Amino acid sequence: MEYVKLGRTGLDVSRICLGCMSYGDPGRGNHAWTLPEEESRPFIRKALELGINFFDTANVYSAGTSEEIVGRALRDFANRDEIVIATKVHGRMRPGPNGAGLSRKAILGEIDASLRRLGTDYVDLYQIHRFDPETPIAETLEALNDVVRAGKARYTGASSMYSWQFAKALAISERNGWARFATMQNHLNLLYREEEREMLPLCREEGIGVIPWSPLARGRLTRDWAETSARSETDQYMRTLYAATEEADRQVVEAVAAIAAARGVPRAQVAMAWLLQKPGVTAPIVGATKLHHLDDAVAALGVRLTAEEIAALEAPYVPHAVAGFA
Repeated sequence: MEYVKLGRTGLDVSRICLGCMSYGDPGRGNHAWTLPEEESRPFIRKALELGINFFDTANVYSAGTSEEIVGRALRDFANRDEIVIATKVHGRMRPGPNGAGLSRKAILGEIDASLRRLGTDYVDLYQIHRFDPETPIAETLEALNDVVRAGKARYTGASSMYSWQFAKALAISERNGWARFATMQNHLNLLYREEEREMLPLCREEGIGVIPWSPLARGRLTRDWAETSARSETDQYMRTLYAATEEADRQVVEAVAAIAAARGVPRAQVAMAWLLQKPGVTAPIVGATKLHHLDDAVAALGVRLTAEEIAALEAPYVPHAVAGFA
């Protein structure tokens, strides 16, 4: 395993982060394909055995049961001081006018609820899951600063939003002396590269750690175009992300397959290696529902794509409509 500083912080994280949206009660929330607790625990144990110390979840995943499952497993398998736990706030957790969003009320209530579910006194990284246009950003940032000052989070981060929104948030935090976002968790993979236009340059300039979600495009980069999975057949969100550019996307998938075949490695390793070599990327967030998914993610650290291979992977890409912000 390789380790790297998380942005400009002094925190060391593995270059692979285990995304824990796949672990949760399948009867809770909107993800019927999630793995229940006993099926989830081997993945968390194996991640630790492979040297992964970075785990990302969210309050909204499987109605909070992801945090519960991840928290129990990490308490059983790991030393809390040696692992980095990230979670997120924004999505709807209960009915009613204050059951979602990034108001001060929501943030201060949800951090305590997440800590209870995770069974820990603090999280290492507390992230806003999306931008909340109905709450003044200064209110959100001051509340997050108070979470850090209270010792309930070590650092704060943001997720998918426009680069101007992120730049505005950084400026407000600096002007007020508040805890500054250390990370950006954004949508980035070979099928969706719009973040290269503004967000990645901004993050490099500001020293922000980039921890992309959906590095394998929800599995599309790992299999033949016509092949499906249980998740792809039930994941409505996937259709909103990739439905409009299928012809160009198919050509990208075929380029991944060709390079993987030439190298004699799984396609997932090629797609992940491309992302790991992208300047400014810290640690892609990898979801795993089969144990070999973890092996492929870690093995990708040893795959160095040539300039010619990278050009072949990128050539079929066409501009995409902005996706992933909702």
